[in-house]
Amino acid sequence: MRTKESHILVWRLSAMGDVAMTVPVLLNLVKQHPELKLTIVSKPFFEPLFKDIPSVNFFPVDVKNRHKGFVGLYKLFKEIKKLNITHVADLHNVLRSKIIRFFFRLTNTPTAQIDKGRKEKKELTKQAKKTRKPLKSSHQRYADVFFKLGFPIQLSPNSKKPPIISKKTAELTGSKTLYWIGIAPFAAFEGKTYPIHLMKQVVEELSKQPVKIMFFGGGKEEINQLENIAVLFPNTINLAGKLRFEEELSVISQLDLMISMDSGNGHLAAMFGVETLTVWGVTHPFAGFVPYNQPNKNQILPDLNKYPLLPCSVFGKTVFKGYEKVMESIHPSDIVEKSLQILNLND
Repeated sequence: MRTKESHILVWRLSAMGDVAMTVPVLLNLVKQHPELKLTIVSKPFFEPLFKDIPSVNFFPVDVKNRHKGFVGLYKLFKEIKKLNITHVADLHNVLRSKIIRFFFRLTNTPTAQIDKGRKEKKELTKQAKKTRKPLKSSHQRYADVFFKLGFPIQLSPNSKKPPIISKKTAELTGSKTLYWIGIAPFAAFEGKTYPIHLMKQVVEELSKQPVKIMFFGGGKEEINQLENIAVLFPNTINLAGKLRFEEELSVISQLDLMISMDSGNGHLAAMFGVETLTVWGVTHPFAGFVPYNQPNKNQILPDLNKYPLLPCSVFGKTVFKGYEKVMESIHPSDIVEKSLQILNLND
């Protein structure tokens, strides 16, 4: 039941991209329902994503220690209940969040959960007699949860306020005298990662333009690969492993273009309204994970004539036999040309 003092618990853990996709939805929610108060429950690492959003508080969950298991979740429930929660929006819908919903339902607190659309996603990714059609976006699926609770949202273009770049970060990036291009060439699975030797060709061509290229990524091996490329070309720097998450966000918010795989970095850029060029491999935009408010022209896909059974999976883990090299059907020039078009440098 809706009240003047409505206070919604919003639950979303999981991967960075999934959590980042909640941000534009919440921005629209608090703008269109300014009377609301929100408490976001997520991993402590993700707190910077929600900083400076009006009427939003962050509650870090410790699923490895304090809030581990059934007893730990009950502790979490008692801690959150003290905040006078009136509604629960479960944007994750997994065992942990189901248990939390159960506890709140015992107190007659209205709850609603995301419909992940598993059946239609299975149809989209099956190998035989595939039905390829665009599914509801994850952003809309999030918005639907709030609609069920009585808070309809119109998903309009909206972006998070860019954080201020610190002096320390500015010393690393330098002043902005050129177009800033972010490149995040890695993803959770190989099937949606653009081959690094091809991305090197992209960087080589883009570095001839009035741009500064900044690499984003994580993991020791990835950082080394990016460092080896960055030293080869002018105005190219590797930021991977050199900044805290909040500092990375401040740089991403100032980009003129982000080139990303189907991965979290694209969603981080999009939540700031940055033009985001997504390079898709064995996954596909139709699954509903296109970065927020990014047009179809910003989606680069493999050769669907050569690989007609795409997508192989929703998240990139499954790869059909013979589809191991779908990314190689995307020529570096395709990415370069599209990037130059977005930046109006293709004259």
